Amino acid sequence: MEPIVNKVAESGIITLDLAEFVLKDEATAAFDLKPFLFREMILREKDYRTALQTVDWSPYANKHVSLYCSVDAIIPVWAYMLAASYLQPHAASVNFGTPEELKKQVLIQRIADIDVTEYADKRVVIKGCGETPIPDMAYVAITSKLRPVVKSLMYGEPCSTVPVYKKPLVKN
Repeated sequence: MEPIVNKVAESGIITLDLAEFVLKDEATAAFDLKPFLFREMILREKDYRTALQTVDWSPYANKHVSLYCSVDAIIPVWAYMLAASYLQPHAASVNFGTPEELKKQVLIQRIADIDVTEYADKRVVIKGCGETPIPDMAYVAITSKLRPVVKSLMYGEPCSTVPVYKKPLVKN
């Protein structure tokens, strides 16, 4: 009887799971400007500056913070800048946008920060169908990041993939 051979394991295929790059909820915090508005409509500069000086910034320590306003109000750009200047010394990062937009921004940044050398001339599968929802934009970003260096790029699971890119053979 011949031993069972795992052809997927022997294929040299590297599986990359984008869920590993998704920001966990406990690593995030939101800073909403709504409570600083007069009647949820108007930002009064003096009141806003005074209020920011009294905020306890410790809950934002080492967190990725989304900075936004949850009501439809006209917020001057400097108001976001001022809040960011208070958050920055405490937070891991300060990002403009809703909490959902924050997760997308950090995911795209983490993909941009990937060291592609470990994927050079390798066969790579971008894992699909996981439990963690991955925005489509992340798949586009990882394709753009890896295509210039990989031997082939696929989507799915190593046992059932959809080919995305294959480096052309160079003829001498």
